[in-house]
Amino acid sequence: MDYSERLENVAVLGAAGKMGSGIVLLLAQEMADRALEPASKGRPFVLHAVDVSHQALAGLQKYLRDQVAKSAEKRIVALRAVYADRADLVENADIVRQYVTDVLDIVRPTTALEAAAEARVVFEAAPENLELKLKLLDKTASRNPGGPWVFTNTSSIPIHEIDDKAGLGGRVMGFHFYNPPAVQKLVELIRAATTPDEVAAFAETLCRNLRKTVVPSADVAGFIGNGHFMRDLLHAAAEVERLGADMPFVEAVYCVNRVSQDFLLRPMGIFQLIDYVGLDVCQCILSVMNPRLPGQHLRSPLVDRLLEQGVRGGQNHDGSQKNGFFEYGQGRPIAVWDPDQKRYVSIGGFQDGCDARLGPLPERPFLTWKTVVRDPAKDVALAAFFAALKTMETPGAALALRYGRTSKAIGEQLVNDGVARRAADVNTVLLTGFFHAYGPINEFFE
Repeated sequence: MDYSERLENVAVLGAAGKMGSGIVLLLAQEMADRALEPASKGRPFVLHAVDVSHQALAGLQKYLRDQVAKSAEKRIVALRAVYADRADLVENADIVRQYVTDVLDIVRPTTALEAAAEARVVFEAAPENLELKLKLLDKTASRNPGGPWVFTNTSSIPIHEIDDKAGLGGRVMGFHFYNPPAVQKLVELIRAATTPDEVAAFAETLCRNLRKTVVPSADVAGFIGNGHFMRDLLHAAAEVERLGADMPFVEAVYCVNRVSQDFLLRPMGIFQLIDYVGLDVCQCILSVMNPRLPGQHLRSPLVDRLLEQGVRGGQNHDGSQKNGFFEYGQGRPIAVWDPDQKRYVSIGGFQDGCDARLGPLPERPFLTWKTVVRDPAKDVALAAFFAALKTMETPGAALALRYGRTSKAIGEQLVNDGVARRAADVNTVLLTGFFHAYGPINEFFE
């Protein structure tokens, strides 16, 4: 069975969620493109979009219609060639409408797991809960006589555990899209020891056709992305605890967040990133990693405490940020949660004092994350920035240098432990999946 034949019958489990909907979008377009090839004429392509909510599936349909139309508009020259034999498709708008119809005709929204029972490929995009994933796979893949290939979007659960407990006989691979899948270029591919070469080859071909950047990870809990992110989180929490000896909690959170963003030139501070992902999601990932990596103490009492107080973070359906460590106003942090007072404390009441205490950023060169990522000679600018930072005897500089060195050590340990094959893979994950301006394994902090 070749690549196109394998794609003729696909199922996505958890299809209406934020991750699942993006995966459906990507797969539906790839399947439609294959179906429109002359060699595929008359062959049916079906994508079973499985979710628990009819309402959510209706929302998926609208999302697909809007996003496919935008994609078609960008690809209009190529699509005009695809539909060259259609004399009725004259205007660009006609071609766009036809492509949207062709893509949506492939998608079969359903709440019935049984619909996926004959799929040749199953993409699982359920929340990071092993029991839930196993329950879904039991009804769609484990008992499927056709022996479908399973690609799980887990970001932390070892693939060999899913294979063993679901009884898949090796027909499974980690296919970790980054969120949102339709925008993010990075995919972590994780093979279990039993994953056949043909399954891995299919995954790599699909990634190439989806124009994704692929980084392989060893089958170790957390993989590369969360292996670094979760340890980065724990370092930030430890810094807050250390700073808390000399300043209020809310000020410590603000200082560490600002240093991780402005002094380390990241797109957002570490606690904003935790809010974006969701404290509950971070706790879940740590709960997967901690027992599987004994002796590493991968727990965050701080995250646990805030969750017990109802502080969760995450995203609203429209993509806006929910409150977490920070309360947000017009997309920006305006207050910090105080777990002792159990309320948000306005940043305006202490921001100036904290900024003065941290000290200034290097003036020559003065850099921001935006200026760095747009600079074709960014390595030269970064080297000068961090060289200047090392000459500054300020709390902010000291905090940033300690953070940068810890981040490098985390990345190097992932390589030493065999989670990543090489330093470049760690750097690619942080550059592409987390939009950092530079990889953590560098010489800037020496």
